[in-house]
Amino acid sequence: MNRSATHIVTEFILLGFPGCWKIQIFLFSLFLVIYVLTLLGNGAIIYAVRCNPLLHTPMYFLLGNFAFLEIWYVSSTIPNMLVNILSKTKAISFSGCFLQFYFFFSLGTTECLFLAVMAYDRYLAICHPLQYPAIMTVRFCGKLVSFCWLIGFLGYPIPIFYISQLPFCGPNIIDHFLCDMDPLMALSCAPAPITECIFYTQSSLVLFFTSMYILRSYILLLTAVFQVPSAAGRRKAFSTCGSHLVVVSLFYGTVMVMYVSPTYGIPTLLQKILTLVYSVTTPLFNPLIYTLRNKDMKLALRNVLFGMRIRQNS
Repeated sequence: MNRSATHIVTEFILLGFPGCWKIQIFLFSLFLVIYVLTLLGNGAIIYAVRCNPLLHTPMYFLLGNFAFLEIWYVSSTIPNMLVNILSKTKAISFSGCFLQFYFFFSLGTTECLFLAVMAYDRYLAICHPLQYPAIMTVRFCGKLVSFCWLIGFLGYPIPIFYISQLPFCGPNIIDHFLCDMDPLMALSCAPAPITECIFYTQSSLVLFFTSMYILRSYILLLTAVFQVPSAAGRRKAFSTCGSHLVVVSLFYGTVMVMYVSPTYGIPTLLQKILTLVYSVTTPLFNPLIYTLRNKDMKLALRNVLFGMRIRQNS
């Protein structure tokens, strides 16, 4: 097929969420507040880890990088969503659509890898506390972080490039708030089963192996917790692990529904809500889950806020 003759789509229309103007204003305000809170929460973690010498440890180095990742992950969707809510055309350029597609999936893959690395860090700290300082060195921690970023961003350029080369001859309307795999493939004029199969296989393998590793790590971790003689220590460990598992389950559960199981029978509105859960809600709650039960982090954040107040009053 002659691509120059068929590829006439130069932009896509992201319909977003339906509703009258008042509903659109409400959604705009809601997502704006969520975005600001996400930036503030994750930004405070990065600042606290950077400025507090007591937090210059592998665990907090991972947490700071994870917060940095969450800022970029939520920024790949919400700013464009906010613009589209107030826009009359709701248009996104062809290149902008595929750029968002690439960053959204690359950052999501990086998040899966980070969750697995953080589970490994907690497993070592609780199950092998004596070997932990020798294994989780600053150098090794830096290699793990680099591995997450590199694998996340090097895994999707080729399949997404091939998807962008498919003929799109209209219509150009995407009933979603972002450029995602299924809506884009539905708009292609020519089927590409091999490219689609490679993309979904790759995504499924990342989700499967990271989720299985996280599950294994927490099972071993909880087994070690049972051996803690102190009842208060067991309760604290269970509480912390339980809150972590809730976030992980929420993220992986919604992602697997969207990209592992068939989505043809799922209503479009439900697909949008599921995408919101793992792309918008989890970056908002992750800072709370990973810091509220951590005394050192709470103290560091309190010092950050207190220091800011002193500078403002002086």
